[in-house]
Amino acid sequence: MKKFTSNSQKIGELGEEIACKYLTRHGFNIFERNYTRKWGEIDIIAKKEESLFFIEVKARQVETGFFEENIGFFKNNEVRPEDNMHPWKMKRLRRVVETYLISKRLGNINWQFDLLLVYLDINSRKARVRVVNNIIL
Repeated sequence: MKKFTSNSQKIGELGEEIACKYLTRHGFNIFERNYTRKWGEIDIIAKKEESLFFIEVKARQVETGFFEENIGFFKNNEVRPEDNMHPWKMKRLRRVVETYLISKRLGNINWQFDLLLVYLDINSRKARVRVVNNIIL
C-alpha cells in the first residue's frame, strides 16, 4: 500500500476512500484500486451489471460553508477538480485502460471511463460526490 505524506496526497487518498464507498452504495463491485503501469494509473476499476468502469478520482478540499444544503449544489463554481484532466493525462489513461483490457483478455466487454469529483469539507466532516459519466479518452 502507498504511503501518503503530503496534504494533497492525503486529500487524494481520502477522496478515493469516499469514492469507493459511494460506488459500493450505488451497486458497483470494486475490482482494483490504483492499477499502476509506467505510463499511468487508474484509481478505481469497478464492475456494475455487465460493464466495467475505469474511474479517475479528483478530490478537492473546500472551506466550511461551501455546500448549499437545501439544493445539493455548490456555491462556488471556481473549485473545479476536473480542470486537472489535461489532454496528455487522458492519453496516458487511455493507454492504461487498453493495457488492462489486454492483460485481462477483456476485449469484448462493455466499458466506460468516469470521473468522480469529491469535494471535502474536512472541518465539518462532509463530502459531496459528483459523477461525470462516460468520458471519451
